[in-house]
Amino acid sequence: MSVPIGSVRAVSDTAISRQTAQDYVDRLERRDWPGLTGLLTDDVVYEMPQTRERIRGREAFLRFNIDYPGDWHLRVRRLVADGRLAALWLDVRVGDEQQDACVWLELSEHGLINRIVDYWPEPYEPPQGREHLVERW
Repeated sequence: MSVPIGSVRAVSDTAISRQTAQDYVDRLERRDWPGLTGLLTDDVVYEMPQTRERIRGREAFLRFNIDYPGDWHLRVRRLVADGRLAALWLDVRVGDEQQDACVWLELSEHGLINRIVDYWPEPYEPPQGREHLVERW
């Protein structure tokens, strides 16, 4: 029995997406900024619907994470990948506070993350001090 070429590509894309999603969380958790840089396209777009914030570009996204306040930690609860898409259910801790987050990743045809959508449990107003990195909608 032969496997259609498109099916092989989809399996390969899914495996790449799964590994990239896991690497994304691992590198954020370790504060491995050079490693994180290697996972992102130059024009990556990061969105947080609850605060209506959007960050455009790898450098701004990195700066946002480098400057993010508090002793935050991430742990993957569940990771699902399909083709060039991945979804993560994360356990997020900042100090003693725990929240769940859902993160959607889209990968480019070259296997790099080109879009990140971060969903938090409830809408909130964003903290002051990151206005120079984000646009509001």
